[in-house]
Amino acid sequence: MNWREKLSNITSLNNSLLCVGLDTDVGKIPKFLLETSKNPLFDFNKAIIDATKDLVCAYKLNMAFYETAGKKGNDALEKTIQYIPHNILIVLDGKRNDIGNTAQKYAQSLFDTLKADAITINPYLGKDGVSPFLEYTDKCSFILCRTSNPSAGDFQDLLVSSTPVYQIVAKKIREWDANKNCGAVVGATYPEELKTVRTILGDEIPILIPGIGKQGGDIEKTVRNGANARGEMALINSSREIIFASEQQDFAEQSRKKAEWLRNHINKYR
Repeated sequence: MNWREKLSNITSLNNSLLCVGLDTDVGKIPKFLLETSKNPLFDFNKAIIDATKDLVCAYKLNMAFYETAGKKGNDALEKTIQYIPHNILIVLDGKRNDIGNTAQKYAQSLFDTLKADAITINPYLGKDGVSPFLEYTDKCSFILCRTSNPSAGDFQDLLVSSTPVYQIVAKKIREWDANKNCGAVVGATYPEELKTVRTILGDEIPILIPGIGKQGGDIEKTVRNGANARGEMALINSSREIIFASEQQDFAEQSRKKAEWLRNHINKYR
């Protein structure tokens, strides 16, 4: 099963566009886990997955939160990937890229070694830095297009022959999508730009959309501007608001409540 089949099936099965970000910060997980668990990062993730796996279309793991924990963090990352049910899309968020030969090694690391279904990459180096990832035709590469951070416009809004750079990137993503394995990353914090990018991409290219929850993106505008005409092909990510819903023994239960509310609220506008 390739990434597209997996995403379509799980979106339908769980009636969900919700992507839960497992940005598991060791400084924020419940203290009792740190005191009682030999692998608190993994045990935290395991509890969150068990509580939310029927509510999501994907889990996104931001690699920095695991890499900073050294060997134990990398072990938790690998165990988490193995534990996620096989029918749920796994997105590794590392925003990797380099010149072609090094990019190929990054692609091997993420797709072959870690077994991701999808990844995030940076298009700044141009096509030869992206192509090694796109050679994995059964995987999806989400390419940074209009990011959710406040200073995104420093470069992404610059005009080239009267066209903003983020729109040029969106057009390149569509051009590079010959194998139907490209996606875009567009922040919910910029709803009008999200709408523009969806128009450029058409209905078949997925958009990974961070920025709701703690970052303040509007859910209705995100769904209406980011999903395609069928109400699909959008992975709407929430991380901290869900996984750190409680610091107590009931953290998984509270995470489920947050995830269920968000999944249902998203569905109101599909």
